[in-house]
Amino acid sequence: MNRTTEFVLGLIGGIFGLISSVFALFVGGVGQVFEVEDAGEVSGLGWAAVVFSILGIVAAAVVKNKPKPAGIIFLISGIGGIISVSAAYILPGILLIIAGILSLVRKGKE
Repeated sequence: MNRTTEFVLGLIGGIFGLISSVFALFVGGVGQVFEVEDAGEVSGLGWAAVVFSILGIVAAAVVKNKPKPAGIIFLISGIGGIISVSAAYILPGILLIIAGILSLVRKGKE
């Protein structure tokens, strides 16, 4: 079955997630320079969001061959990214969650 929608949503969500993660890393780095309390935690969560974004891109790469595992990875990366950097990851998280739901719900041709 053609999984172009899931592929595009997952890829765009992963790329936007990387941009959001870099933003969170930037904010955490600036906070560390100015010795803001818990700025190191923001940087750590930014790195976690980078990992979730890369997982989303990997899931987009395999969604055409293995849609169910890719859908689960989409959901994990979307929810994990939102938990990691919250407001910065809303758009990528929503795109990844929609891609995950579509991957799990759509039936293949028999």
